[in-house]
Amino acid sequence: MGFSEDRDLQPVLFGLFLSMYLVTVLGNLLIILAVSSDSHLHTPMYFFLSNLAVVDICFTSTMIPKMIVNISTQSRVISYEGCLTQMSLSILFASMDDVLLTVMAYDRFVAICHPLHYAAIMNPHLCVLLLLLSVFVSLLDSQMHNLVALQFTCFRDVEIANFFCHPSQVFNLSCSDTLFKTMVTYFVGAIFGIIPMSLILFSYYKIVSSILKIPSSGGRYKAFSTCSSHVLVVCLFYGTSIEVYLGSAVSYSPRRGMVDTLMCTMVTPMLNPFIYSLRNRDISSTLRRLHSW
Repeated sequence: MGFSEDRDLQPVLFGLFLSMYLVTVLGNLLIILAVSSDSHLHTPMYFFLSNLAVVDICFTSTMIPKMIVNISTQSRVISYEGCLTQMSLSILFASMDDVLLTVMAYDRFVAICHPLHYAAIMNPHLCVLLLLLSVFVSLLDSQMHNLVALQFTCFRDVEIANFFCHPSQVFNLSCSDTLFKTMVTYFVGAIFGIIPMSLILFSYYKIVSSILKIPSSGGRYKAFSTCSSHVLVVCLFYGTSIEVYLGSAVSYSPRRGMVDTLMCTMVTPMLNPFIYSLRNRDISSTLRRLHSW
């Protein structure tokens, strides 16, 4: 459906979304460049952060360029195969975002609660294994949605009330049993949403308990500061994605749904580099050094 039928508004939307997309890609590329160029940042935390930046670029690129092309050509048509591909890739990278944020919470838990064993626990082999696990789990999530979509034999409508092939919207267009689709949506949401969120909350429960035991206020502040960026990104990610994914499974307002989806798919990946660069002294100093070159 797109955001607006008003032709006079199309150039404004084109410029706005293109600018936001370029800022998102550039910001995340700077994070990747900073981590790769500074040997002091070759640690598990920044390893996962750089991979999160790669995933954010890929996630945004699965839908925003197509939306920009649609605005410029005044055509909103997408093929059935293209729709399934877009849906599959968007779920894949969104799930990787989810799992990587969970892994980063575990990394902070080990760093603060078991600092003397941090290097031994978060060794390079485990980091690579956790990254591969996030890819495998995300592929599983993506293919589960695809298997459900491929069972659809007919559609009662071919107009998606969004600017990309949102899974819940594609499911709602089907003539198949709505109870089955809703059950699948909530089941997958529980596995790939509630479980990672629970693990993150448990990790931060242990982290806060350990930090409060630190006698000096300076030590507590330093420990909290190492987690603040991750906490902000987690709140931003879950705050926008829960309503977009689960809230649209039963009732859906097209205009509100598109705004919520835009927040999740573009605004959040765009803000992540700013959060990590502005609230992280190591990243900020590396970026300033790169700029001075």
